[in-house]
Amino acid sequence: MSAAALSELIRELPDDLRRQALTHSSWTEDRAESYERLAYLGDSVLALAVAGHLIDHFTGVDAGGLTKVHNQAVSGVSCAEVGRELGVPAMLHENEPEEMPVGIPAEVLLSGERPLPEATEALIGACFLAFGFERVAGAVAAAFEPRIEHASETRIDFKSALQELLARRRARVSYEVSAESGPPHRRRFEVAAVVDSKRIGEGVGRSKKAAEQAAAEQALKRLGG
Repeated sequence: MSAAALSELIRELPDDLRRQALTHSSWTEDRAESYERLAYLGDSVLALAVAGHLIDHFTGVDAGGLTKVHNQAVSGVSCAEVGRELGVPAMLHENEPEEMPVGIPAEVLLSGERPLPEATEALIGACFLAFGFERVAGAVAAAFEPRIEHASETRIDFKSALQELLARRRARVSYEVSAESGPPHRRRFEVAAVVDSKRIGEGVGRSKKAAEQAAAEQALKRLGG
């Protein structure tokens, strides 16, 4: 299990730090005693631990490529995935106050996007305070290693790759939105990659940029790039 070392550190946390890292702001009268401050710290610890790992293991990748991998590897989605591996949802349930007239139940919190990654970051921040960066950084990098690898495999900018391929063939690509659908908060775009008035790729995405990348990827495959 890639998260085993980090899981062990969490088990070794002093009770007070562990409790704070698993306390939502609605569960305490003093917001400073919730996990928010530790999450703020943990976010920076996570960022530095992953950045150091990238520098050591991706020596041939430029700063732009490293940034793309880093942003994806430490995203809220990644933090939530690691949090599930660590068992953070169960920890939040266990730390939920027995009598809570106004607080938000753990089950409701976990249905939202932010509480799980924030609690995961808070636990990382608590581990940093308890054990120091050197010990924590390796455990964090190991826990996020699968996300780092996935990000490194998908960091390719298909639009740039297509543009470079076509430049060698003295051609240029443009992107046309062929359809838009869905409400404002859930838009769906259909985009075509066009060369010499011909559609060479089509893509769908929640944003125009995402749809353009998908269209460029399809075009590259068709052109053998």
